[in-house]
Amino acid sequence: MERTVDDALSEAGAGRFQRRLMAIFGLVWAADAMQVVAVGFAAPSIAKHFGVEMKVALQTGTLFFLGMFVGAFLFGRLADRIGRRNVLIVTVACDAVFGIASILAPTFGWLLALRFLTGMAVGGTLPVDYAMMAEFLPPRNRGRWLVWLEGFWAVGTLVVALTAWYAASAGVAAPWKLIYLVAALPACLGIFLRLWVPESPMFLLRRGREPEARAIVNRVRLTNGTTALPDGARLAVPAAAPAPQGGIFAPAMLKTTLAVLAVWFLVSLSYYGVFVWLPGKLAGDGFGFVRGFGFLVLLALAQLPGYALAAWGVERWGRQVTLRVFLMLSAAGCLLFVMAPTATLVAAALLLMSFALLGTWGALYALTPEVYPTNLRATGMGTAGAVARLGGLAAPSVLAVLAARDFAAMIGLFAALLVLAAAVSLLIGRETRDASIA
Repeated sequence: MERTVDDALSEAGAGRFQRRLMAIFGLVWAADAMQVVAVGFAAPSIAKHFGVEMKVALQTGTLFFLGMFVGAFLFGRLADRIGRRNVLIVTVACDAVFGIASILAPTFGWLLALRFLTGMAVGGTLPVDYAMMAEFLPPRNRGRWLVWLEGFWAVGTLVVALTAWYAASAGVAAPWKLIYLVAALPACLGIFLRLWVPESPMFLLRRGREPEARAIVNRVRLTNGTTALPDGARLAVPAAAPAPQGGIFAPAMLKTTLAVLAVWFLVSLSYYGVFVWLPGKLAGDGFGFVRGFGFLVLLALAQLPGYALAAWGVERWGRQVTLRVFLMLSAAGCLLFVMAPTATLVAAALLLMSFALLGTWGALYALTPEVYPTNLRATGMGTAGAVARLGGLAAPSVLAVLAARDFAAMIGLFAALLVLAAAVSLLIGRETRDASIA
């Protein structure tokens, strides 16, 4: 008797095995968020420490995002060729090593090089984590659990905000070193935890290694309290599984891929444009009473209900409707910021932006791995991640002039880009809620 991996996992449900996986991936996901968000929080201290201007200090962000671009593109493809597990271990090890080494950088040039290498590791971790988590989840639980994984980003953001707040309050001599240290510590622990994670059974099945795939599926079932597959049962690739020749840009997938990549770029440019420049702005000038690290902590806390609503929405409304709702809410927050006549409305706009932008990411991360088959999933996620890093590259560099000249105009630009992203998302194609991944 033959059955698919999704069928075998559905019988076991999402239980103890998936919770352990969530804890392991979530820890490193939070660490990756800390490395990314640290760009904005650490830049003022780096500028002071090395005696450079703020726009020069933000080159650490430019090099970091350039590294993420390379890492996402390289490691996503590598994971589809040699397996998810090996790539997971290598990337998190590099994240820890280069993250710690950044603290010891003797010159600004060394710091740039080490942030590039750290970015490569983080860029490789993000897409492979999501592809692998998706492949261990039953269809009926997949969207909600993937948004929960993305929710660890808010945890990492909150930790960095609290660390920066503590460093400023305690008068720490070089706050950027403390921020980088705190960001690297979870990855150090993640190296050992990831040794527990098995290879994806879907990847093994696609490589003709059915006995190994069946053994791992049985491990999941037994851990969740379900019996192993019956004797004689075999796992099979679904007969209707799409396997287009030509990769993610094959004619059959071209429209979907281009739409997905466009949405990733537009959301990334808007998110990083806000959160690279906002920490320094609020810590310094602010907007009336909306200033200081305390309000940055509130912005991080606002992300948590955004993820919670997105986790509910992707299962109740579907991935695409939820994505578009949050894109429009994000645009509304940006417009409110531009038009706000008082500091109170500015605060409300910033909280809405934080809430909605992170809900947008949750819906996008739930949708993307489901539109690609197993043999292209990590490649698709990696390419989307690489395109997103182009947005990250533009945030600290290309937008520098606009941010310095008219901060409100920059936020207004993001409103237009987010509305455009909502329109482009209509081209992605089929809804993937409750669908099996092949």
